[in-house]
Amino acid sequence: MLIDTHVHLDDLRYDTDREAVFQRAEEAGVKAFITIGCDLSTSTSAVKLATERPNVYATVGVHPHEVKRIEPHWNEELRQLAQSPKVVAFGEIGLDYHYDHSPRETQRQQFRNQIALAKSLNLPLVIHTREAQEDTMTILREEHAESVGGVFHCFSGDPWLAKEALDLGFYLSFSGIITFRNATLLRDVIRTVPDDRILIETDAPYLTPVPFRGKRNESAYVKYVAEQIAELKYEGSTVGLSQISELTTNNAKRLFKISS
Repeated sequence: MLIDTHVHLDDLRYDTDREAVFQRAEEAGVKAFITIGCDLSTSTSAVKLATERPNVYATVGVHPHEVKRIEPHWNEELRQLAQSPKVVAFGEIGLDYHYDHSPRETQRQQFRNQIALAKSLNLPLVIHTREAQEDTMTILREEHAESVGGVFHCFSGDPWLAKEALDLGFYLSFSGIITFRNATLLRDVIRTVPDDRILIETDAPYLTPVPFRGKRNESAYVKYVAEQIAELKYEGSTVGLSQISELTTNNAKRLFKISS
């Protein structure tokens, strides 16, 4: 059993074959999905999709790219969406200094605001951070985010960030990036992460792993992430893949309070 802990199932690129995407994932051993909100519209879509399918769960939140668009009513609407029993986390939220689609000060303030909202809802955080490691950790510590915990999704940071995140009680989730040829440092990081803190994801339709890089990503390909981690931690044995599948599934169930 595998759980794709971060996927954008409402993405328009799945509109022509969404049912087939689910079928291929289930044939690949993926038994549950967490579909991610990135603004008010996609959070609404994520919750709707989760309520329609028993093995789909959702998050709500506003991505750092989109925080410049936040309107006063969004917080209350996100709060209402979060009342759904299928909502298991708040995110993805955080900081992105690579693209700066939203002003950095706006990103920092809205990151703090959303952490506070997540804490009031007692939901774990799904963290996006890119080229903003120090500010991300400073804000998480100052806002006492460890009280709800969460995950650094699509982890691509350095050993310093991995240690800081783990010390704060967060999980690290790995995506198809770890299969890329130039991801040597990231593969070294994986070897240091405790087994009970690892999650796997696709971030589909983005970040398609080798051997499908360049094509649209989908949840079925999360098994290639699991296989790469098994190779790094257990030298790729069949037993190793089974262990990675079991431990990442158990970790996801524990963090997101998924019972089945």
